[in-house]
Amino acid sequence: MASSGQRPEHGIHPELLYHVHLRFFLLSSRMIDIQTRMAGRALELLYLPRNKPCYLLDIGCGTGLSGGYLSDEGHYWVGLDISPAMLDEAVDREVEGDLLLGDMGQGIPFKPGTFDGCISISAVQWLCNANKKSENPAKRLYCFFASLFSVLVRGSRAVLQLYPENSEQLELITTQAIRAGFSGGMVVDYPNSAKAKKFYLCLFSGPSTFIPQGLSEKQGKDEPMESMFTNESAEGGTFEGRGIRGHQTQREVCHGFTLLRRAMVRKSRAWVLEKKERHRRQGREVRPDTRYTGRKRKPRF
Repeated sequence: MASSGQRPEHGIHPELLYHVHLRFFLLSSRMIDIQTRMAGRALELLYLPRNKPCYLLDIGCGTGLSGGYLSDEGHYWVGLDISPAMLDEAVDREVEGDLLLGDMGQGIPFKPGTFDGCISISAVQWLCNANKKSENPAKRLYCFFASLFSVLVRGSRAVLQLYPENSEQLELITTQAIRAGFSGGMVVDYPNSAKAKKFYLCLFSGPSTFIPQGLSEKQGKDEPMESMFTNESAEGGTFEGRGIRGHQTQREVCHGFTLLRRAMVRKSRAWVLEKKERHRRQGREVRPDTRYTGRKRKPRF
């Protein structure tokens, strides 16, 4: 987890960084694709009820890319970000979620039990660095996690994608999460890849449960990004991850649950039909289904 070169959070305050590089975030198709994929993975790890709209919190929402994915999946959301420039762009993009300007290190200003879950993409590691002499990373992390624990419905989850600089920084983050009342663990996708490796801190606001297994290079790129738990028996099924409590790798055998993946490719006809049906159940106005629904059109000049 050691970093190569200077990390962005070392050189400039996040509010100024995103203001300076806003054009890059808007025009980089690669950045948009990565952000969307990570949002999909975080939503998968939340283990939300299927076909039920939920009220979610997006920490470090930026221009609303992650929130746009949440809206596509039928959920309602509130985004919190420290950058006015990013939020202005989200407003210009006419995102469906509500937006709030604020510093997550000063706490989350909502009533207890407001949200059914929380996601965050590439934001939490910023709290590990002090931008002012008066700032204490450990205190800011604890304030963040304590307020997050409060605003979540009991039994719900928070999935925070982050880029830890080293094991000490990861220890600092998980320690403050435990102090705030969370249990959970770290899910690492593609652990043997230098570029594709991603860390997801899965936090539980209720009783501890099994930590899903991280993705690996052996799994195909076209595999769906959504999974669900079922009560069907799976002998020998295992879930592997680094648990927060004890800070050591755990491998537990689960006979009561199995991880299933839905064979549904995003933007396919089946995906589009399911999304339209979900919107109809929500009372939205949806165009009727035809034989052209979900058809892939040829590019135009």
